Amino acid sequence: MDKAVHVKIEQYLRKTFGNQTIRVVARPKKTDSAEVYVGDEFIGVLYEDDEDDDRCYNFNMAILDADLS
Repeated sequence: MDKAVHVKIEQYLRKTFGNQTIRVVARPKKTDSAEVYVGDEFIGVLYEDDEDDDRCYNFNMAILDADLS
């Protein structure tokens, strides 16, 4: 994923979730994924899926049981 894609997805996520502190950041040594943050807190990984020339992006966020209390 290049920087232009990061910016487009970051804008989409900010608009969708109504939160201007969401950031999409490149991962070191990885070109098919990026990290997603709300402010300074890491919340998940964004993966690019380009199988069969039908590109999409998958966001994976784990929610720990301890975070729910």
